[in-house]
Amino acid sequence: MGDAQSLVGKIAAMQDYALYRDLSWEGSFEEYLALIRKQPQVTRNAFQRAYDMIIRYGTEEYTDNKKKLVRYNFFKDELNGGQDAIYGLDIPLMRLVHVLKAAAEGYGPEKRVILLHGPVGSSKSTIARLMKKGIEHYSMSPDGALYTFDWVNLDGVGMAGPESGRFKCPMHEEPLRLIPPSWRDRAIKELELSNPTFNVRVDGDLDPACRFIFNKLMERYGGDWGKVMQHIRVRRLVLSEKDRIGIGTFQPKDEKNQDSTELTGDINYRKIAEYGSDSDPRAFNFDGEFNISNRGVVEFIEVLKLDVAFLYDLLGASQEHKIKPKKFAQTDIDEVILGHTNEAEYKKLLSNEFMEALRDRTIKIDIPYITKVSEEIRIYEKDFNRDKIRGKHIAPHTLEVAAMWAVLTRLEDPKKHNLSLVQKMKLYDGKVLPGYTQDTVKELRKEAPREGMEGISPRYVQDKISNALVNDIGEGTINPFMVLSELEKGLRHHSLISSDEQRKRYGECIGMVKREYEEIVKNEVQRAISADEDAIQKLAANYIDSIKAYTLKEKVKDRFTREDVEPDERLMRSIEEKIDIPENRKDDFRREIMNYIGALAVDGKKFEWHTNDRLRRALELKLFEDQKDAIKLQTLVSSVIDKETQEKIDIIKTRMIKYFGYNEVSARDVLDYVASIYARGDTK
Repeated sequence: MGDAQSLVGKIAAMQDYALYRDLSWEGSFEEYLALIRKQPQVTRNAFQRAYDMIIRYGTEEYTDNKKKLVRYNFFKDELNGGQDAIYGLDIPLMRLVHVLKAAAEGYGPEKRVILLHGPVGSSKSTIARLMKKGIEHYSMSPDGALYTFDWVNLDGVGMAGPESGRFKCPMHEEPLRLIPPSWRDRAIKELELSNPTFNVRVDGDLDPACRFIFNKLMERYGGDWGKVMQHIRVRRLVLSEKDRIGIGTFQPKDEKNQDSTELTGDINYRKIAEYGSDSDPRAFNFDGEFNISNRGVVEFIEVLKLDVAFLYDLLGASQEHKIKPKKFAQTDIDEVILGHTNEAEYKKLLSNEFMEALRDRTIKIDIPYITKVSEEIRIYEKDFNRDKIRGKHIAPHTLEVAAMWAVLTRLEDPKKHNLSLVQKMKLYDGKVLPGYTQDTVKELRKEAPREGMEGISPRYVQDKISNALVNDIGEGTINPFMVLSELEKGLRHHSLISSDEQRKRYGECIGMVKREYEEIVKNEVQRAISADEDAIQKLAANYIDSIKAYTLKEKVKDRFTREDVEPDERLMRSIEEKIDIPENRKDDFRREIMNYIGALAVDGKKFEWHTNDRLRRALELKLFEDQKDAIKLQTLVSSVIDKETQEKIDIIKTRMIKYFGYNEVSARDVLDYVASIYARGDTK
């Protein structure tokens, strides 16, 4: 028994009592007014709180294609270990935050529905989920504190049962709404509740239930508002989606099973017997999504699938900040209304003339697919990494080829600049291509404004990577070809591909990715073969000696005979040709290298072969060419390999594992694949 208690005690010791006390704060209306004087921000409206919550996490400024962008750290979801992190959508997220900022300032967007619009799987729901989680967590922090109130000691005002002792404000109202609107501004001014950094302003009136109790108490005390306030206990309000406090989610269902009471609340038929009327606020449940979301945020999933009756409620809620509960007057609300919809539903909205009112009251923010390969890879790394995929090895470039294919399906063919689709993809990802600048990228983006609104979703790719992991045909290893095979097979039955032409185009993109992957692994194998430090040092020294003698019109000493001989033109050209230096440009290139060596010498630095990128690549390719023949890479495709060759192959395999992240199986597979390329003579 003692053992059990000590274990329970250990768990109990984990509780943060200080936090619990803060979140359970309760006080009189007088104490609340004193609290506002110290921290007027507690009276912020829902838009102000949402904006401050995002800004609180900080920002990063960076330049992309000569355009200054801001990255909001909130959307990295560091609180939850990046579980809902958003990648590659900094521009749409900037637009969203700008809308929230304008709404917080009261410039108009607070009277609109914020509509996230984009193709399926483009992170619309994730953004809404992040906003809800963020607001919930923010309400638990000292900076994000907000308050509501309960009515107490209500004997004699017609409340039945436990409610006569304590009645919680059903819509979690801001306590300052208890000050009648006619003298509210004067009270705020004379009590000096505002400060230079924040101006306290509270709009709207109490909900029907609180208004009923307020009026009853005013009658009892002959209009003495001060005595009415003795029945008020202000308390800290913690927003919670699970408890349906300040955060709501509404999802369209079948028309027969859903009516507008799900948004604005419904009559409590059990209480009608107690209070005698279905229009008595005491006999009403203020538990619709609009009611419970007051002071926070409400998410409308697939908002444009809503029935017209619901849309009327939505119009009033956005424009007037009012809802119409059944049999009651219009009721004030204060909440961020966030909806999302896909492309097909939005096109219906545009073509429906009866929906003009809704179109006029929405701010559309496009949330496209990612068009940067490096950002797309991060989405897949979130689910397919070493921590989550145990006992399986994901070969290098597996997620990269999946991301390349997904991005290619989303890009439009370049109309000018003499670019291929793959080159365009590389430019978008920040790669440098000869002859193309940041201005080229800006032009490419301008000529394709709808880029990213069509194509393959990350969900489809994630499903196919999962299939490859489950279909264990690779000895515990999945490689790019397995994933590309799954992606290609799935195209035959993809429900969102509307035409054979589209299916054919996506298939062609797989071919492009295969060719690109071929280049990547050939390059890696070449680098692994030419990673013999001694051999490449010797080759570099011979080349430098030769070009030095050539440019100074001198001779070099033969390594074996020690006689003065002409510079080795054949060696120099065999290296230079590897990086496409033509015969008529060889003198320029050699002088360029010698000038580079001279400039280093002036600074007191020693020349290293790998510091000049073009020379490094040329030397690696030359050494590869020499070593390739010695190793007989083609023999890998044969079943008989002599011992000496096998030892050399094992050295290459070890380098692949050490330098590029392969394991035994994937290194062997890549060497086999590259060997088959050379066996068929496809060396270009």
